[in-house]
Amino acid sequence: MPARILHVSDLHVGKREAAEIAAPLAELIESAKPELVIASGDLTHRGRADQHERAATFLKGLSPKVLAIPGNHDIPYTFPARFTRPWREFERHWQTTEPLYSSPGLHVVGLNSVRPWRHQSGRLRAAQLDRTSRLLDEAPSGALRVVALHHHLLGAPWRSSKKPVADRNAVLAALADAGAELIVAGHIHQGAVSERREFEVTSGGERGVTVSIAPGLGQPRPNRRGEARGLHLYDAEEKSLRVQTYVWQTDRWALTALRVFPRGREPLAEARPEVSGDRG
Repeated sequence: MPARILHVSDLHVGKREAAEIAAPLAELIESAKPELVIASGDLTHRGRADQHERAATFLKGLSPKVLAIPGNHDIPYTFPARFTRPWREFERHWQTTEPLYSSPGLHVVGLNSVRPWRHQSGRLRAAQLDRTSRLLDEAPSGALRVVALHHHLLGAPWRSSKKPVADRNAVLAALADAGAELIVAGHIHQGAVSERREFEVTSGGERGVTVSIAPGLGQPRPNRRGEARGLHLYDAEEKSLRVQTYVWQTDRWALTALRVFPRGREPLAEARPEVSGDRG
């Protein structure tokens, strides 16, 4: 049985909430039966207590276990609370901003990349990366090792002014060296998935790392072009990782893309490209 994760991000509860997605999402979850739901930040729009309450009620009502991390919208926008108690409401519902989930087939480390003095961009400290390395090293043999943060490591497929996590090359290198196989994020409201070796020069033999950004589950600015509404579903087999992307289409979640990436150091099983002369 493959390890299966449902990945949502950027709900923005408190700004143009859409009740119509709830029942179809519950139906998708009932059909897919993921082991875990990852919510990679911006659960709320302005970090208010009532917004956190509604976001937590919605996510915890989805049935599977939920691993939630904060986004830059999940802290207060008002002074001095933004600096004196930025995580109070988030931790009231989720206990910690850096959760850990572990099972025989799945090992997920949550990282808090939000910094109150940075309005959009985020940062990870060296101590956070060191802790992540130690936690990933404790993963059960064969379990998919996942790191979740809010700020993206992968460039947006469409133009976006949102900055990625600071020093993202160093962050990616540290997480890859620590053994992460899948790194998930949100923030830019655009779906993007790529394997590390597609964009990073390597010398050969490196372990594969799939980097993924979930489209926004919420749509706070419905008239803004270049912001998708969707989610990802991940299936980890022994030697491969399958990523299904669903987008919202009026009244249902529709599968719009299916990608398969290798796990470990070996490529996917090779298939000879078909050429015109092969056809009889």
